[in-house]
Amino acid sequence: MTTPPPQGNPFAQGQNNPYAQGQPQAPQPPQPGFPGPYAPVPPEQPRRKLSFKTIKNVVVGVVVAGVVIGGFIASRDDANTASVGDCMSISNPDSITDPGLEVVDCGDSKAKYKVADKKDGTSSGCDRTKYSEYTETGGSSDFTLCLEDYPAK
Repeated sequence: MTTPPPQGNPFAQGQNNPYAQGQPQAPQPPQPGFPGPYAPVPPEQPRRKLSFKTIKNVVVGVVVAGVVIGGFIASRDDANTASVGDCMSISNPDSITDPGLEVVDCGDSKAKYKVADKKDGTSSGCDRTKYSEYTETGGSSDFTLCLEDYPAK
């Protein structure tokens, strides 16, 4: 029995064969969008510390905004926004200087008065035989409200 001779040149193994074992391969370039092992790494940016002045300014800004918003919300139902036909509640009936009039829904159980007339300025008052009178001066505008009892008795 005879064995068949080996195929090809035994001394040329792996020189032209890309699948040969033990041969170093050239590194493959990285795919676009993915950093490879040879991609440059950007240097880390140093973190900027917040200064006391910056923190103080932010806190002061938030407090000022809160006061402005709170003042707006607190004053939007005051007597100065009332118009004829609105119902009013009174939170401090014993006070002469600040009775705490607020605009409320006429179906609300707090509704005690209904605005019968609103007069700009303080020159003319209401007919006190028919109405209660509320006058406000010193604000952005002076006005007088003529208030009738609600519900009418």
